Amino acid sequence: MSDNQNTKNTTKSSRSARSRLHAEQLRRRRAHARRRKAGIAAAITAILLGGGTALAIGTASGGAEDGRVTMPANASGTDGTVIVYGRATAPDTLDVWEDFRCPYCGKLEKADGKAIQRLADTGVYKIHYHMGTFLDGNLGGHGSTEALQAAGAALNEGAARFKAFHDVLYAGQPDERTDGFADQSRLLALAAKVPGLTTPAFVQAVKDRTYAGWAHKVSDAFNRSGVDGTPTLKLNGRPLAVLDGAGNPIAPARYTALVQQSVSGRSQRS
Repeated sequence: MSDNQNTKNTTKSSRSARSRLHAEQLRRRRAHARRRKAGIAAAITAILLGGGTALAIGTASGGAEDGRVTMPANASGTDGTVIVYGRATAPDTLDVWEDFRCPYCGKLEKADGKAIQRLADTGVYKIHYHMGTFLDGNLGGHGSTEALQAAGAALNEGAARFKAFHDVLYAGQPDERTDGFADQSRLLALAAKVPGLTTPAFVQAVKDRTYAGWAHKVSDAFNRSGVDGTPTLKLNGRPLAVLDGAGNPIAPARYTALVQQSVSGRSQRS
């Protein structure tokens, strides 16, 4: 068999494995959506049977109990559901969709996180983070939501603090099946690794779940995005293949080369 044929077969195999990975994540998200709809229907029935005169479908307690959502400072995008890291003047935009509980996101951060950040810090692109919590529904628990509401408290302290907390969360990521991020003491212990983050205001916000309502808004925006798996990275709207066919992260040098190729292609098209 020729090298060309081998290359074609390898490419097909990688695409097939990637498709299976995304299909499984999509199946989980759809299952979560079905369970959520069933829960809402049950809540409506309970209200009607109880003689209630008002219908309120809310989020988890904390930060939105009275219908208001407390937004962290430095939130961006429509309804403040995007977290921006990097120079505002950067000519390119890297959109990143993640779930703090997602093991593949953790693998990518551990392998390529420094390369991803370096290109933002040097002004090649700015990063737009879109965080989801779908694994809470798929696997049970609320670790994704708790991590995200704590990340909201970090964002309130500054975009750089959010990014540093984002990184330590993935560095200390528990097994997705254990729901370890549901433990606030774990989140605060990880936050203590970020210099200057654990101010009294930050700690109180995490304990009070001040940004839980915001976390649900961010998650809802993620669900409307059409993204069918995490991690998903797009540079100027064009997908970057950051995982190989087996779900393993590409090498940092390969990531940097992909970005350079994409940026070069944009320059030639414009």
